[in-house]
Amino acid sequence: MLSRLTRTRALLLSALPVAALLAAAGFAPLPYVIAQPGDTADVLGEHKGTPVISIAGAPVRETAGALRMTTIFATGPEADVDLGDVTDSWFRTDRAVLPRDSVYPAGQSTKEVAEHNLADMVESQHDATRAALSYLGEDPEKVKVTLRLADVGGPSAGLLFSLGIVDKLDGNGSGGDLTGGRNVAGTGTITADGEIGAVGGVALKTQAAERDGATVFLVPKGECADAEAGAADGLRLIPVTTLKGAVDSLRALDEGGKVPSC
Repeated sequence: MLSRLTRTRALLLSALPVAALLAAAGFAPLPYVIAQPGDTADVLGEHKGTPVISIAGAPVRETAGALRMTTIFATGPEADVDLGDVTDSWFRTDRAVLPRDSVYPAGQSTKEVAEHNLADMVESQHDATRAALSYLGEDPEKVKVTLRLADVGGPSAGLLFSLGIVDKLDGNGSGGDLTGGRNVAGTGTITADGEIGAVGGVALKTQAAERDGATVFLVPKGECADAEAGAADGLRLIPVTTLKGAVDSLRALDEGGKVPSC
């Protein structure tokens, strides 16, 4: 049996490599991404001095209010995220710690991810345009829509692009604004048929929307719980599944009708 001195010495000696491992872990890169609320942009207005939506071949309305697309900011696929970053972010409501592979395809560089996101954004813009013009019964051969949103990638602005086109061409269908003059934000992918799909980071996007003055947030129906986790009481959450449903909800909100809620 070890004497007291021998046992103490043994414990100290065994603790040294453990402490070294913990210290090394504190500085070693971990396979996580830190995300936080990102920028928002009003698709009815300008972004960095350029109109987000330009339309030719049909009369365009003057609009009031805002249709604000939302983003998150995440550390890049090659960024070093250590134990201190993860620990600090884990207990903050304005941060999220996500497995790197759930955000970025494995093995892709920052440049490759940026190119992939840009391609997704371009495809999303085409789908958003087709969905909006189809909803309005407009001929895409005659009505030309150009969408510009610099430095933003990915498909999650699709719903807001479609709503912006609808508002600029038709408003609420009765001479008023689709927004009712409100600062409306939201997120959601969209297909050419007007189906709205889920995105990521909804809890953080609601925080970005509130920060930038939004009072209404359109959220893919399946992500209501995530939206509720991030939103304060002052942000009204409206679940949506189709472009038509989103337009109908905004009209009902302006007219005092029944509006779905999360």
